[in-house]
Amino acid sequence: MRIAVWSGPRNLSTAMMYAFAARPDCAVWDEPFYAAYLSKTGLSHPLRDEILAAGLTDPAAVIARCLGNVPEGKRVFYQKHMAQHMIEGIDRSWIAQCRNVFLIRDPARVIASYAAKRQNPSLADIGFCQQAELFDQVCQRDGRAPPVLDSVEIRKDPATQLQKLCSALGLDYTPAMLHWPRGGHRNDGVWARHWYGAVWNSTGFAKPEGPLPKLPPELQKVCDAARPYYDRMAAFRLR
Repeated sequence: MRIAVWSGPRNLSTAMMYAFAARPDCAVWDEPFYAAYLSKTGLSHPLRDEILAAGLTDPAAVIARCLGNVPEGKRVFYQKHMAQHMIEGIDRSWIAQCRNVFLIRDPARVIASYAAKRQNPSLADIGFCQQAELFDQVCQRDGRAPPVLDSVEIRKDPATQLQKLCSALGLDYTPAMLHWPRGGHRNDGVWARHWYGAVWNSTGFAKPEGPLPKLPPELQKVCDAARPYYDRMAAFRLR
């Protein structure tokens, strides 16, 4: 089984990857298209040169690996994808051969967290519109919504949310998914040391979040633009 999990940045996506990596039957891949995305856009991101050197810059090669043999002879291949990496010109038809899952988070929380690591994020940086396009693509193909999880619900009750997701995917749930070793995972991308500090210091999902953060006016505009995409997907959250 190939599971393509689509999120934006700062969205509990690494913790979810660690949860699936804790399954003995599961291999994981961290942000497969990151190097291709940077190569095609020319964007300046932290550790850009290292990412380009370590990753696959040809999208076709990334897709072939996503659809190829599951690493390590495992039964499940969990792919942690960033929706914003799927820029124009990168084929999206291949996702029909995966089980697609959408991981969302309130845009105010995403933007506040992202801005602490990289200044002045744009709507394109945080992936909501690209994520909604992929969501629509899957809905139109399947005639129903794929599984959608909201990070706020995961942090409230991770066991229940993971049980629901595993059930939707036809997988057995295991409590092993609630815990992982402190210090990161061997399959982390080379960018992990810049972005993954909090999850590296964790051994499980973080506690529930507090009130929504207040954003400065320029970031509130980005939040307002992202919210309709978030709300549309949130209507299909696993209950």
